[in-house]
Amino acid sequence: MPALIGAGHSLRCLARPTSKTDRIKDLPWEPCIGDVRDGDSVKRAMDGCDAVVHLASLSSWDEIDSPLMDAVVEGGTRNVLQAAAALGPARVVYVSSILAINGSDEPRTFTEDDAWTLPARNLNYSNMKRRAEALCTEFAQRGVPVVIVNPGEVYGPGDTAFITAGNLVDFAKSNPVLVCHGGTGVVHVDDVASGIIAALHKGRSGARYILAGENLTIRALAELTLQLLGRATRVITLPNTVIRGVARAGLRLHLPLPFNPRVIPYATQFWFVDASRARNELGVQFRSARETLAPTLDWLKKERYIT
Repeated sequence: MPALIGAGHSLRCLARPTSKTDRIKDLPWEPCIGDVRDGDSVKRAMDGCDAVVHLASLSSWDEIDSPLMDAVVEGGTRNVLQAAAALGPARVVYVSSILAINGSDEPRTFTEDDAWTLPARNLNYSNMKRRAEALCTEFAQRGVPVVIVNPGEVYGPGDTAFITAGNLVDFAKSNPVLVCHGGTGVVHVDDVASGIIAALHKGRSGARYILAGENLTIRALAELTLQLLGRATRVITLPNTVIRGVARAGLRLHLPLPFNPRVIPYATQFWFVDASRARNELGVQFRSARETLAPTLDWLKKERYIT
C-alpha cells in the first residue's frame, strides 16, 4: 500500500469486519466492508475504480488445505473479474505465485511460458492459484484487461504473521538446522510492490510476470541466514523421502512435529524461476538474496524475535 500511495494512487480496500488492518491503520485509504466471496460487495467496492489489485487469498500454511480455499481463491477471483467485466475498463492485476508456474524434483529454472508438469496431489495452493489464473486468461481473451504477477517467496520487515519470516526464526533457533532437498526464488517485499505497480501501468493483458530475485536451495537459504547472523550452526540435509513420510504420518496421526507438515509437499520441490520478462518489459529490478534477507533479519532482531 505505501508504494501505491507513493505512486499517487488513492486507495479503496475491500475488508471484512474481522480483517486485521493494524499494519495499514496509519495510511490513507477508504474502507469498503465486504468479502471477496460475495460478488455484490466486490462490485460495490470496485465501482468507480480505475484499477484493481487482487491479492486476496489464504496465505497461512495452517490454512493451505482449508475448505475455504476454493471459494476465496478461485471464487473470489471470478467475482473480481465478473465485476471488472460489468463495470467497464477497470484494469486488474492478479497476484498469483511462482507456486503456480512449475516445480521440479531437481533444480531447473522455469519461465512464465513453461507447462505445468507436477502431479496435482498435495499441492492444493498451487492448484487453486492455477485455476484462478485460468479465469484471468479467459477474461483477458474476452477483453477484460487482466495482468498476472507471480511473486517468489517474499521476505521483508514487518512480516508479523510470520508467513516467511518464520523460516528465518526457525533457522536461528535450531541447532542443528535440519533442511530438505528443495529450493525457491526469493524476493524482497518492496520489489514485489514495484512489480505490481509496473504491471498496473505497463503489463500486457493476459501476460504473466514472475517477480523474483535469486534462486536458492533451502540449504543455501539457511546458510545465508546463519552467515548474516554470524552463527556457525551446523546445517543437515535430510532425505526427502524421510521428511515426506514423517509429514504424512504427522498429519494422519495428529502427531506434534518440529515443522508444519503442510509445508513439506512444497518445500521438497524446486521452484526456481527466471524473472527476465519482468525486468525487460516492466523495468523491475530485484535485490540479491543477501539484500533481501539482511533487512528482514535486522527487523526480527530489533523486535527481539531473534536474540
